[in-house]
Amino acid sequence: MQSISGIVYLILIACLLPYVFTIIAKKAGGFKVKDNQNPRAFLANTTGLAARANAAQQNSFESLPLFIAAVLLAEYMVVPQSVVMTFGIAYIVFRILFGICYLINWATLRSIFWLLSILCSVSLLLLVIKITG
Repeated sequence: MQSISGIVYLILIACLLPYVFTIIAKKAGGFKVKDNQNPRAFLANTTGLAARANAAQQNSFESLPLFIAAVLLAEYMVVPQSVVMTFGIAYIVFRILFGICYLINWATLRSIFWLLSILCSVSLLLLVIKITG
């Protein structure tokens, strides 16, 4: 059985990454403790950097299910761990670059990093299909 500690770290990092963008959005938007009564309304009304960080947060949460499913299925179906780790690390790096591009408002490059991150998960799933097929 493969060691799964690296896989767990990948999933943990991917799950925590959206919260980094949440913190940036709140800081950039001037979030105050009183705003904690309805933080979603606060974030929905932000503009500029805060709004872009909030959008990066939302997109990061949206991409998580596909990534987690791909990594866990690849691990379960015994895709070589080096392959799983390579695609997993690439996903994390692309998601960080995606977020940076979102924050500095580089839309085209952001979209490229978004696509590359999605392709990491899809590639793992295609490897699972190949193994089971």
